[in-house]
Amino acid sequence: MMSVVRALTRFLDPYIVLLLGTVGLAALLPATGGAATAVDGAATGLIGLLFFLYGARLSTREALEGLRQWRLHLAVLAATFVAFPLLGLAARGLVPWLVTDELYDGLLFLCLVPSTVQSSIALTSLARGNVPAAIAAGSFSSVLGVLLTPLLAAALIGGSGGFSADSLLGIGGQLLAPFLLGQLLRRWIGNFVRRNRRVLSLVDRGSILVVVYAAFSAGMTAGVWQEASWRRLLALFCVEALMLAVMLLLTWWAARRLRFSGADRVVLVLAGSQKSLAAGLPMASVIFGEQAALAVLPLMMFHQTQLIVCAYLARRWPADPDAPVAAAGPGAPPSPPGGSAGS
Repeated sequence: MMSVVRALTRFLDPYIVLLLGTVGLAALLPATGGAATAVDGAATGLIGLLFFLYGARLSTREALEGLRQWRLHLAVLAATFVAFPLLGLAARGLVPWLVTDELYDGLLFLCLVPSTVQSSIALTSLARGNVPAAIAAGSFSSVLGVLLTPLLAAALIGGSGGFSADSLLGIGGQLLAPFLLGQLLRRWIGNFVRRNRRVLSLVDRGSILVVVYAAFSAGMTAGVWQEASWRRLLALFCVEALMLAVMLLLTWWAARRLRFSGADRVVLVLAGSQKSLAAGLPMASVIFGEQAALAVLPLMMFHQTQLIVCAYLARRWPADPDAPVAAAGPGAPPSPPGGSAGS
């Protein structure tokens, strides 16, 4: 049994295992009645706390200092909020013969989520890239994502996702307002947040588990799992693997065309091809409501895939950053860098 656990943790991010366990708990013991009301209320409050902490962590000054590399940051933002959504729209042709409408909404939502912060920094460092630029790129993406992701979701998903543009005001109150409050109070609480980042990281991850449990409990009660057969999920995985490959190739090609340095190419490839689980899960819970259980499945699957693939690429990144990436040889991919699961 222990050998099986070790094998799973080698290929799976431990936090993904916790998320899957939470999904299993919701499937076996979904919250109903008064318990569901309490869980939903807790999830709503924790989502506000999550975005408050995001705002308190992000250094506006460091992000503004990073504007000196504006070409690189524009390229990362274009990959995150332009190229990815276009890929998602192109995937519409896969409905209904490969993925269902509900799973497609989740796939499209995945394409609208901001890039990661912690994973981008860890992987950029592993690949000997420009770490300060990765910090700034992740910060820009997170800040803009709080505003752009709901707007893009309203425009591209619309009523099919169970919400309309009118609901953006409520979304802004639950996501944007706590984020801005965290930014405003950062001057006074920033040192506390930095000193207690390990404890607050546990708060982050625990909060996300509650949000996932609430979403999947609601999904079980509403019977949304009828749309998620194993064949559909396998097809979804293949589609997401193809999307990740396209984005890795596109960002590598764009970095060479734009004549970025080798260290900056690392940032564009590894930050421009990733999506944030920590930002996306709470957003999906707010945007999709009862349909969030299916909507977050594509994001959870993509997050694990991106960690395995990008960690593998980062460890094999050539010593000469201007050389092409070595072809993947035999052998198991490395474990994802620690601490990146919630990013």
